[in-house]
Amino acid sequence: MKPVLKMSVLAATILLAVGCQDEKTSAPAETAEPVAVEQQAATDAKAFESDDQKAAYAIGASLAQYLSANLEQQKELGLDLKKEDVLAGVSDVFAGNSRMSQEETQQALQDLDQRVSDMMASKAKEEAEKNTKAGDDFRADFEKQEGVKKTESGLLYQVETEGNGEMPKATDTVQVHYSGTLIDGTEFDSSYKRNQPATFPLNQVIPGWTEGVQLMPVGSKFKFVIPPELAYGSQANPSIPANSTLVFEVELLDIVKADQDAEATADQ
Repeated sequence: MKPVLKMSVLAATILLAVGCQDEKTSAPAETAEPVAVEQQAATDAKAFESDDQKAAYAIGASLAQYLSANLEQQKELGLDLKKEDVLAGVSDVFAGNSRMSQEETQQALQDLDQRVSDMMASKAKEEAEKNTKAGDDFRADFEKQEGVKKTESGLLYQVETEGNGEMPKATDTVQVHYSGTLIDGTEFDSSYKRNQPATFPLNQVIPGWTEGVQLMPVGSKFKFVIPPELAYGSQANPSIPANSTLVFEVELLDIVKADQDAEATADQ
């Protein structure tokens, strides 16, 4: 877990500066047309007395964007961190009148880090439990479909095209075309879209693949529904949530022999 809001003081400084600038430019002059006032405000905002001032402003603007995004993320978790409170802290420190010592500030930030960590862990657990239930229901429905078979491990598969070639062993290297989706149909990987078959040792992929592809004669196309324990389990990544049941369409194109490996290496 990365520290939360460690850069908030600098970022809030810029927000304060932007707020002051808004106060100076938002009230229209009595003798000016609104459009002219807006154009003048835009011109003033772009005017800098030196390159150093411009660079400092740019750094501050970047930090303000970071802070704004950070506060939004905390809001999604259920925290209520208000910009005006952040700005009050900056204003007080600049005025030499902080209501918190440096030690108290660091402790408050550490406490916030812990709260965020706890909330994220709770949210992740809730999501994982939800995915487990949804996967269980999906597999139960899929298992009822015509032609679906279930192995002792819980792997479900359906033969779409039956090949008549050799069947691979776990120690073999295979060449396949495939697509992988979540149970809601969201695609997370596809060799078809890359227009390039995948080649890999069968014992170096997820257990559901290692087991399932060994059931396929070369030339076959199977549909696999893989429970989390035969896929990525409780591990989560941006494209595959924790405890996800995965659906794969797999075509076994070839079993790559040692001489083919050597030939492919020579061609490279």
